[in-house]
Amino acid sequence: MSGQPLETDYLIVGAGAMGMAFADTLLSETDHDIIIVDAHDKPGGHWNDAYSFVTLHQPSAYYGVSSKELSRGEIDQKGFNQGLEDLATGAEIKAYFEEVMRQRFLKSGRVRYLPMHEYDWDTGAARPRLGGEPRPINPSRKIVDSTWLKTTVPSTHSPNFEVMPDTALRPLNDLPKIAHQYDEFVICGGGKTSMDALLWLLEHGCDQEKIRWIISRDGWMLDRATTQTQLQFFEQTMGNQARQMEAIASSTSVENLFERLEAGGCLVRLDPNITPTMFHGATVSQDELTAMRRVKGVVRMGHIQKISASEIVLDRGTIPTTPKTLHIDCTATAAGNTEMVPVFQENKITLQTIRIVQPVFSASVIAYIEANYENDEQKNALCPVVPLPDMASDWIKVQASAMMNQFIWSQDKPLRRWIRDNRLDGYSHMIRNVGEGDTEKLEILNRLRSASMDAMGKLQTYMSELEHA
Repeated sequence: MSGQPLETDYLIVGAGAMGMAFADTLLSETDHDIIIVDAHDKPGGHWNDAYSFVTLHQPSAYYGVSSKELSRGEIDQKGFNQGLEDLATGAEIKAYFEEVMRQRFLKSGRVRYLPMHEYDWDTGAARPRLGGEPRPINPSRKIVDSTWLKTTVPSTHSPNFEVMPDTALRPLNDLPKIAHQYDEFVICGGGKTSMDALLWLLEHGCDQEKIRWIISRDGWMLDRATTQTQLQFFEQTMGNQARQMEAIASSTSVENLFERLEAGGCLVRLDPNITPTMFHGATVSQDELTAMRRVKGVVRMGHIQKISASEIVLDRGTIPTTPKTLHIDCTATAAGNTEMVPVFQENKITLQTIRIVQPVFSASVIAYIEANYENDEQKNALCPVVPLPDMASDWIKVQASAMMNQFIWSQDKPLRRWIRDNRLDGYSHMIRNVGEGDTEKLEILNRLRSASMDAMGKLQTYMSELEHA
């Protein structure tokens, strides 16, 4: 038996960052009603399950919803992010999303929020997680799926390797509570989460000799100094964009491209002697990179197959371990679903990235396009999905896709103006504050524009070569 149906204009499934960013822009651009259904008891999606010491890995100015600033506008004065723009903590992000929900969404009178509800895609009803009758929801316009990417974190995923009962394997959420009980540490995973675990141990005085780090694949990373948004960082950020375009345009092969990108500081890697085979968009500071490079107990023997109290079995061999070693699970994949579908499909909107590793900006743009354009064909033409990268060579594909989207948007004057004024687009803010007398900054922008067309041509060539390899 079901409860009384709920009527609304838009139903948004998921109150995570993308769902919140979409709802925020839809509120600004329309007078429609919205119902938001989410399985958590607070807005923020996966941030509710994150570890206590998590922070953003790019500046806070890029994150959140368009209508409300998240960044404190400060430059960090200590720690691994010293000298760079502030990175919001997990606690700050959760508080931010709750304030947006309460003070903007609910106060508007146009948003109803159903926390602790599971949405049943088959029946179209929201089921209370603690019992009670499901409530059918009838959106008159669209249903918005903000859960498509299936973001996972260590505390909510199951390892894809065998773990024997006598093994101390825990998600890094537990580190602050139990780390003192162990003599040594094995970090399982080579992505951004594993870097956070490693840096937490080092920051709290752990001897680097007591740490082993199992990396199945090395990855290319971004230097955080090149992702800043304040005008004082113009050379680092926009200069990096110019160097990137020049590196692509002047490259002679895929291998040579990555050599030039590294030489220009556009990409960095953990070990200069190991060629990365992965790119997930992880962003690090130079201080973090220096600290991570001090750890010598790096194990590159493939993926973990099994962990017991005495040994760790990997693809290419076995290493010993002990009952007094804490194995820290950092193997969760940030996005569990990489399948791409059209963003607009009749009465459904599927939120995906339309700018490289910028999910909230993407969701905000999609909401604006939904509100201001006529049909799905026109809307999808403005929202080609930028694929989530995995392999190192995927950098080429996502860069080409993002550049093409930027060009498409630049040809639409209303959309171009709106993006320029959207606070989630850090580059536009930086560029529009360049004055006629800022000759050095203007020269950087001229270099960027001059190299872009040739760079796009090279990326298309490399994509074709990789497809036929």
